[in-house]
Amino acid sequence: MAKVWSKRFDNTLNPFIEKFNASIGFDSKLILEDLDCSIAHAKMLGKTKVLSSSETSKIINGLEKIKVEYLRGKFSPSPPSEDIHYCIEEKLISLIGETGKKLHTGRSRNDQVGTDLRLWLRKEIDNLDILLIDLQKSFLILAESNIYTLIPGYTHMQRAQPLSLAHHLLAYLEMFQRDRERFKEVRSRVNTSPLGAAALAGTKIKIDRKFTAKELGFEKIYKNSIDAVSDRDFCIEFVSASALAMSHLSKISEEIILWVTDEFSFAKLTDKCATGSSLMPQKKNPDVPELIRGKTGRVYGHLQSLLTMVKGVPLAYNKDFQEDKEPIFDTVQTISSSIKAMTILINEGIEFNIKNLSDSVENDFSNATDLADYLVGKDVPFRTAYQVVGEIVRFCIERNMLLKDLTIDEFKKFHLEFDEVVIENLEPFNVVKSRISKGGTGFSQVEKEINNWQKKLLI
Repeated sequence: MAKVWSKRFDNTLNPFIEKFNASIGFDSKLILEDLDCSIAHAKMLGKTKVLSSSETSKIINGLEKIKVEYLRGKFSPSPPSEDIHYCIEEKLISLIGETGKKLHTGRSRNDQVGTDLRLWLRKEIDNLDILLIDLQKSFLILAESNIYTLIPGYTHMQRAQPLSLAHHLLAYLEMFQRDRERFKEVRSRVNTSPLGAAALAGTKIKIDRKFTAKELGFEKIYKNSIDAVSDRDFCIEFVSASALAMSHLSKISEEIILWVTDEFSFAKLTDKCATGSSLMPQKKNPDVPELIRGKTGRVYGHLQSLLTMVKGVPLAYNKDFQEDKEPIFDTVQTISSSIKAMTILINEGIEFNIKNLSDSVENDFSNATDLADYLVGKDVPFRTAYQVVGEIVRFCIERNMLLKDLTIDEFKKFHLEFDEVVIENLEPFNVVKSRISKGGTGFSQVEKEINNWQKKLLI
C-alpha cells in the first residue's frame, strides 16, 4: 500500500530516510491501545452519523479481528509500514476493503498517538502501583521480625545513634508511599483525552470527544486542541516520578551493598540473589543491588532526554515527539524489573547478622547524645551538657575506652549530677527504647507504625 501521504510527492522516499523516519520498530508496543482507540473512534463516528451503522459495524468487526489475530500471534506489525497506526489501517483495508479507509475520518495521527500513549501509560502506572505495594509489604514483613534488632544509625556516614532495624526499614515504606502518591498524581494528568483534537486545530467533521473519552475511560478531555497534540508534560512527569522511585531503590541498594561487605558484616546474601566470580572462588557478589543502582542512572538519562526533547519546540506537533516513546517504554521496563528484583531480594535474598549488629552498637559512642540528655533531665542546660559530654568522649578516646567503661566516680569528675542510673541509660537497648517522640525509633513508636502500615497495606 502506498504511503498515507504519497500523492503529495513526485518521488519515493530515500530508503535510508524511510527507515530513519519510521517508528514501527518501537511503537508497535501500542498496538492494543491503538486498536481500542480506533474502535472507540469508530463507535463515535457511528453515533454521530458520520458513518452508517453498517459501515461502523464493519470497521469495528475488522478491528476486533485484527486484535484476535495479534493475540494469537498471527499478525505482527512490521516494516514497510511507517508506524503502528498506518499498519493497522493497512490491515483493516485489506480485510474489509474501501470502508476501512473511512476510519481515519475526523482524526490525525497526532491526536491518535497521544491517545495511545496515554492509554498504555495509564495501564503501566496501575501495574507499578501493584508492584510498589508488594515491595512495601516485603519491607514491612522484614520490619515486623526486627523491631528489637538494633543497627547503627549514620549521619555523614559516621556512627550517630543506635536505631531499631525495623525503624530503618520503615523509612523505605514512607519513600515508596510517596512514590505511589506521585504516580497517582501523574496518572490523573495522563487520564485526559486528546482524541478529536485532530492535527492541531480540531475538525469540521461532526465528532463527540466526550463520547470517545468515556469509551476509553478518560476522566476529561483537553480543552485546547493545540495543547492536546503538543503536550508531553505527562511523559516528563512520569519519568521524573520514576527517577525519584529509582533513587529510593538505589539508596537501599547502596546500603545492602555496604551491609554485606566484610567490613560491615551486618548482613549476608543468600544464594538466590547473589552471583560468583569467574576467577575468585570465595566471592559472592551483590549483583542485584548493583544493577539497580546502575539502572537508576539510565532512568535519569531518559528524564534528561525528554526535557531536552521539548525544550524550545514550537507549537504544535513536531516529529521530535516520536522520540518520547523509547524513553517511556524503557523507563517502565527498567523500573518495573528493578522493583520486582528488589522485592525478591528483600523477601529471600538477604539475612541479617543479628550478633554483628548487636556488637556494633555496643562498641561506639552513638550513645553520647543520651548522656547529654541525661544531664538535661537533671536540669543542666543542653549546651552545657553537650560540652561536658564532648569532654568525656575525648577523655575516653585518649584512653581507648568507651562510655560504658567509665565508673560512676569518673563520670562525677565531669559533672556532679551523674549518678548510678546513667550506666543503665547508656545501654543501647535502653537508648533506642527511650526515643518515644512520635516518629522516633523507640520500640513503642515502631510497633505503632507497623500496626498502621498493616492496616494501610491490608496485611
